[in-house]
Amino acid sequence: MSLAFVPSDAGLLCLQAGVVLAPRAVRPLQWTRRLHGWGWGLVPIASIVLVIFAIRFVSDTATGLSYLALVAVPPLAAGALAWAIKFPPSRSRAWLGALAVPLFLIAWLAKDSLSGEAAAALLSALSCATLGVLLGMVTPPVWLKAGILLMAGADVWLVASDLLQNPNATLVAAHPPGRLPQLQSETFGSVNMGYGDMFVAALLGAVLAGDRTRQLRAALLTLVFAAAFDLLFFVVNELPATVPVALALIAVEAYPRRISASRRQSKQADATPQPAR
Repeated sequence: MSLAFVPSDAGLLCLQAGVVLAPRAVRPLQWTRRLHGWGWGLVPIASIVLVIFAIRFVSDTATGLSYLALVAVPPLAAGALAWAIKFPPSRSRAWLGALAVPLFLIAWLAKDSLSGEAAAALLSALSCATLGVLLGMVTPPVWLKAGILLMAGADVWLVASDLLQNPNATLVAAHPPGRLPQLQSETFGSVNMGYGDMFVAALLGAVLAGDRTRQLRAALLTLVFAAAFDLLFFVVNELPATVPVALALIAVEAYPRRISASRRQSKQADATPQPAR
């Protein structure tokens, strides 16, 4: 179903910012303690580079990924509703996971409508929140932040070198049989956003989930940066949507340092002896 570019883009940008805000701080599960290590910080960049080159050089990779998304996204989305996200703030929320079922049915039965596209995009976004929380459990924060920046850098390189466009179009076009929903990317109206663009937003939310103020600031910055960045769509057809998330991370990390430096300068000025009059 057609929808003008601006409302289509605004809908996906708000969803991406919401994914930054969604992950909650959780205690590491027992099995995740044994897996904890810096190597998981390479997962973000691998998730984009390996997928793109696999689609380019291995036939039927895109179709296989559409099947994988169809199987994996609904239970991961249920996990987000029941456990991984902050909303609603309820202690007994296991039943909320069942809401993934009507979302899937809407995405399937109303596939060609805006409501179906919205339900499919929401399922994908929720599944990313679960993946972000799980990866945050096994990855030291500094390495997860580095992974976000590396993923954005790889995304820029792939777009600038024209390596992303054709594989991405192939992935978006891939679909499972029976008109089942395509959950390997997010489409709303006339705009499409890759699964990795939501995944990186979830990683940012997960790494900041212990500080609600910084997480909220990062979500707002992601929305502002993405809205400004997407003005480039008036001159180009494809943009690396991971970049606004990386910029939000840099801004959030730099802000406390500026405050600390300002306070240190203020204390030094207060401690400087004043000349007697």
